[in-house]
Amino acid sequence: MLKHKDHFHGSDLEKIEQLYGIDRENIISFSANVNPLGISNHLRSSLCDHLDAITTYPDREYKALRTSISEYVHTQPENIIVGNGSTELISLFIQTRHPKKALILGPTYSEYEREVTLGGGTTLYYPLKEKQSFHMDISDFCGNLHEGLDLLILCNPNNPTSTAIHAQQMRQILDACLQYGIFVMVDETYVEFTKEEDLITAIPLTNFYSNLIILRGTSKFFSAPGLRLGYAVTGNQDLIKEINTRQNPWSINSLAEIAGRLMFADHNYIEKTRNLIDSERTRLYNLLSSWDSVRAYEPSANFMLICIKKQGVDADALFDHCIRKGLMIRNCSTFPFLDNRFVRFCFMSREENNRLIESFSELLS
Repeated sequence: MLKHKDHFHGSDLEKIEQLYGIDRENIISFSANVNPLGISNHLRSSLCDHLDAITTYPDREYKALRTSISEYVHTQPENIIVGNGSTELISLFIQTRHPKKALILGPTYSEYEREVTLGGGTTLYYPLKEKQSFHMDISDFCGNLHEGLDLLILCNPNNPTSTAIHAQQMRQILDACLQYGIFVMVDETYVEFTKEEDLITAIPLTNFYSNLIILRGTSKFFSAPGLRLGYAVTGNQDLIKEINTRQNPWSINSLAEIAGRLMFADHNYIEKTRNLIDSERTRLYNLLSSWDSVRAYEPSANFMLICIKKQGVDADALFDHCIRKGLMIRNCSTFPFLDNRFVRFCFMSREENNRLIESFSELLS
């Protein structure tokens, strides 16, 4: 198991507050990867009208919520499992499958390795290469699959590289995994931010592959990490039954269930989010690509990874410089296969992004 250093997560504003003496209300978090629009006005006003819902238990099977999700992602309601955030669903899936040996991309989100290890399994990493801009070589990757593996975990788009595997490439991976009896878990937390979601999401493939489960949540795209609402999609009905057997009843509270139904039907908010992210993603990538002091990797999601090339400046220095201005970025040296040259930041409002770029330029120009 790789050892991960301590780091500041996007939710660690209390630690920042204590260490730097900055009120958390004055910190703009470019580290949490959350939608800069905040929750929609429609959700804010409508949810207030449903407060009486907490006086009753929610539907144990969450039929209305699963129907709303099915319409949002274009699948069948019976293929959907809902949970207390995608974190709960990752745990339930790992507990159900009991993988002995899992393959994970590197660098990526550390929670996958943690859950496999807690379940008694071990993990191997397939490193994405900097010289390939952290894009996967599909042929080489499939050549590294073998019968000794029983689980493959992919984050798509991947965190922190913001690179994506397209659905046609995912088919190649799934076909190879079928040959070796490998189950595939794909975390699509950030896929809704992509410009070509229909070409990237693997949800349509759940109708054809029984060794596939897709995880999503509402924390990032819908700016609701405190709601703790996640969902999974799979065509494997036996797996769904096993997970439902393990899951505690009413894991989603009544207000979260109502909020979910409101979110997935809020088309204006969804469109506004995608337009903002697409515009700022293009603008900031083009801008930073013109700098000699950094290398910017073309992003697919709502965040970008950059490598610092200027001598005398590293991720620690850039983080410290930015946080003293109330701007929190992510030092990526804690991710497997990255070092103290790499930082990640998400796209906020145009004005906030300009503040960050100005702070970058003070140290890097």
